[in-house]
Amino acid sequence: MANGFQLPIQWADHEDIAMALYERFGDEFNEGNIYRIRFTDLMQWILEVPNFKGTAEQCNEGHLEMIQSAWVYEWRDNQK
Repeated sequence: MANGFQLPIQWADHEDIAMALYERFGDEFNEGNIYRIRFTDLMQWILEVPNFKGTAEQCNEGHLEMIQSAWVYEWRDNQK
């Protein structure tokens, strides 16, 4: 981004979070493993994403499920 400026990432930014998780973990997790990640672990990893501005209190199961799905699609895209 220009001058290193990045918009803050929020819970609804599922694709941005998924890309950040894939960048962090790469192929350490495959499709099946991504869906078996405990939500407590997933939430902690999301809170550690650079420029993530959401809070644990704003997290809900719907966001975590959407992020898992987006992460799977990101993983699949990188297997080609």
